[in-house]
Amino acid sequence: MTLLELFELLKKHMKLVVGLPVICALLVAVYSFIGMPNTYTATTSLYVLTSQDQSSSNLSSDLSASQMVANDVTTLLESKRVQNATADDLGLKNLSDFEISVSSATTSRVIELSVTGTDPQQVAEVANAIADSVSAISQDVMKVQAVNIIDQAVAPQAPSGPKRPLYVAVACMGGLFAAVAIVVVADMLNMKVRSAEEVEELLGVPVIGRIPLVKGGR
Repeated sequence: MTLLELFELLKKHMKLVVGLPVICALLVAVYSFIGMPNTYTATTSLYVLTSQDQSSSNLSSDLSASQMVANDVTTLLESKRVQNATADDLGLKNLSDFEISVSSATTSRVIELSVTGTDPQQVAEVANAIADSVSAISQDVMKVQAVNIIDQAVAPQAPSGPKRPLYVAVACMGGLFAAVAIVVVADMLNMKVRSAEEVEELLGVPVIGRIPLVKGGR
């Protein structure tokens, strides 16, 4: 099937090609605006201070070692011990209702911690509590001198998600692809002979005459 033949086929089924994407987009839009609550993200930043910082003889090697310690603290932030300690401090059963993400640049000892949830005030409290917990646990487990908080997390004023326009756009594109697939598959499964050209192709003989269709004729 050539591209031109595909366009002609889609033109014959324009209602499906247009209607299915619109329906998919409307369904996802209704669900995203009604069934999906707003989410909020609070962010705090931490600075890892190691014992080498107090007596530095080789700045390059000490900085490299400190960056490795920062990577270890990043892993510790996502550990069950830190999360369970944070939940206990806040009187929560666990932190499963929150999405926790941690990022750390390879050339910096600054760690960014983000907490996402449905309550703007609570996500800020959780982020700050995790920062406090990891500071205490890292000193106990890794003998880190301190994990200092650079910026306290504050309650966000605007939601960070869900990305409703993106979901609607993806649903619309998915509906369009589905419509095209349905039209193409239906055409492939249709075994009827629909033109003189198909007759010539199937039988291998030329068409020498045609009987025109006259509406209302006998």
